[in-house]
Amino acid sequence: MHTKGSSCCCSFEDYKLTTEWLLNQTSHRPKIAVICGSGLGLLADGATNKQTFRYQDIPNFPVSTAPGHEGRLVFGTIEDTPCVFMQGHFHLYEGYSLCQVTFPIRIFKLMGVESVLVTNASGGICPDFKVGDIMIIKDHINLPGFAGQHPLCGPNDERFGIRFPCMSDAYSKDLRRLVLEVGSELGCSDFIREGVYCMVSGPNFETIAEARMLLILGCDSVGMSAVPEVTVAKHCGLRVLGLSLITNMVSLDYSREERVNHEEVLQISKMRAEVLQKLVTTLICRFQQQSINTN
Repeated sequence: MHTKGSSCCCSFEDYKLTTEWLLNQTSHRPKIAVICGSGLGLLADGATNKQTFRYQDIPNFPVSTAPGHEGRLVFGTIEDTPCVFMQGHFHLYEGYSLCQVTFPIRIFKLMGVESVLVTNASGGICPDFKVGDIMIIKDHINLPGFAGQHPLCGPNDERFGIRFPCMSDAYSKDLRRLVLEVGSELGCSDFIREGVYCMVSGPNFETIAEARMLLILGCDSVGMSAVPEVTVAKHCGLRVLGLSLITNMVSLDYSREERVNHEEVLQISKMRAEVLQKLVTTLICRFQQQSINTN
């Protein structure tokens, strides 16, 4: 496994070794992977028959260093659906290469995962959004990708996917529609939105000029994660759903005195935790029903 900051890709042997280690350590064979964003690790609390591994104990696995990311891989079941929960993303700003940031996605693919639910925290840009809203990601803008920081750069491994994957349908329309249905049933419609997410590399929060530019570009929220994992999941042929919790409103006004901070992000995540857990648990049950009905 290559070290932090390396531009080299992880080898297929790295992925295979880690996959085989996990398959030997657990009897769980997950069909759905949930990536938990800042302060959202408790999404795994709804699972039963849990088995937990610390990232540092898994061969080749990176280790979370960001606050609010517990750094654990939790296997379990939700209503007989086998799942795996990543309690913590990896980020470019931690010094990892993008093949390391996305390393778990290819492990999940090799383990037999079919759908990936990516969650994260982001700053709201759309003036209609409010803190505490849950945004269904319908599309994204990959700003680091424009600058050559892209998880699919380098030699393509056909065992995972094609050289030039289409990203115009990265986020499953069926799963997005399902969120709206489940949200309505749970009485969450008032704070469920749909929009375009923009990824920046961080770790600093955006300047006012940068935020104004993103608004002009059509971005509804901005964050520092999710897009690399979504890109690699789509490359691997997995169904993808993205949910972003709006934890702060990005400043577009030079006269505004408030300053965003990470503690605020974690506080809002905690506030919405129970609702998100119920939403995710219900979605997972419906994912499996939908999958059975389409087979």
